[in-house]
Amino acid sequence: MFDLVLKNLKLLDYSDGMSVAIEDGKIAKISKSSIEGYKEIDLNGQLVLPGLIDPHVHFRDPGLTYKEDFKTGSMAAAHGGFTFVMDMPNTVPKTNTYEVFKEKQKIAESKSIVNFGLHAGYSTLDEMEKILELNPMSFKVFMDLETDANLDKIFEDISKLGENAIKKPIVTVHAEKRDIVLESTKNLAEESEAIAYSYGRPAESEDASVSQAIELSKKYGVDLHICHLSTRNAMNLAISNNVSYEFTPHHLLYDNTAFNEFGTLIKTNPPLREKGKNVTINDLNANSMIGTDHAPHSLEEKTKGVWDSSPGIPSLETVLSLLLTEVNRSNLYLSLIPKIFSENAAKRFNLVNKGFIKEGYDADLVVIDLNKEGIFDIDTFYTKAEYSPFDGLSYKGKATMTIVNGEIVMENDLLI
Repeated sequence: MFDLVLKNLKLLDYSDGMSVAIEDGKIAKISKSSIEGYKEIDLNGQLVLPGLIDPHVHFRDPGLTYKEDFKTGSMAAAHGGFTFVMDMPNTVPKTNTYEVFKEKQKIAESKSIVNFGLHAGYSTLDEMEKILELNPMSFKVFMDLETDANLDKIFEDISKLGENAIKKPIVTVHAEKRDIVLESTKNLAEESEAIAYSYGRPAESEDASVSQAIELSKKYGVDLHICHLSTRNAMNLAISNNVSYEFTPHHLLYDNTAFNEFGTLIKTNPPLREKGKNVTINDLNANSMIGTDHAPHSLEEKTKGVWDSSPGIPSLETVLSLLLTEVNRSNLYLSLIPKIFSENAAKRFNLVNKGFIKEGYDADLVVIDLNKEGIFDIDTFYTKAEYSPFDGLSYKGKATMTIVNGEIVMENDLLI
């Protein structure tokens, strides 16, 4: 008998009434016929998908754990149906040396209840070569913080990494043009309405930065990935140059008029875009990828005015239900959900045996009730963040169970 058998479930591309057997943390058997296990769970026709993979989270650990840490962040992830997260390097200290990277791995191993990977920051060539030994998900470049000369040097250095490796490291970028942001922000410094922030970091800054990143990637032969892409022009640039990118839920579902409702609570980088320049739910397709950019701050930090409030939105516990709601509204095909949340990220970031429901693959799964309705309530979330622009919104479709490495870690909103 198998360790665990999930029975009477629905799998996409299969008939209803399927069973999945799990043994030693792996998917051991997928069958229409009966399977016996030491523990059997009847899922009553619920849908089972590959565990969600988030290529872009900020768990603030170490150094900023009053905002979030790997324990609470991973709890939020499990609650939202995620089984793998990739954490960004802008912690304190920055994750840009071998020793700091290794220490952060130890922190995550001791706290996280889901699988994880770490993005690395850029540093000296020698230091990045050492980090490469620890298998970073990518080297992250915050283009909005660097001059053109620095960016050229960073891309050149990264191109030299792993020269004898079969596959070069990925470079992920935050794409906003520094000089455009500085000039626009200066011109709007006296503005006090929250919506001014979207013009202080205008769509043109992202378009120019994405174009620059693509040029540098071609110049130095760097494998490029664009984070939290928010403008249609930037998206078209990425597509025409065969560059991968990710969307956030807030950029897909809101335009910059949301500042008038939520104020600085919806402030993030890059900011929400003007209608017509922004990406929307209609831009999702089979090649798309969701990255939440889950970025919690304290409530005090989010309410310091248009220019001083911290940018960032927590989304791990809302994004799946938000997009399942779009499925139920017939605005999105259900078949896209495993692609945009699991398959494409697993392939892009070379995650072995993850992202698909196949025999021999890791038993990282999410169980979904497509008909479950409710209202988002921040007080029931596991993140340390005390705010969400989605708080109070109704949804239809929800994760009811999260399984990581064959172990149930969340069931009916309760962590186990």
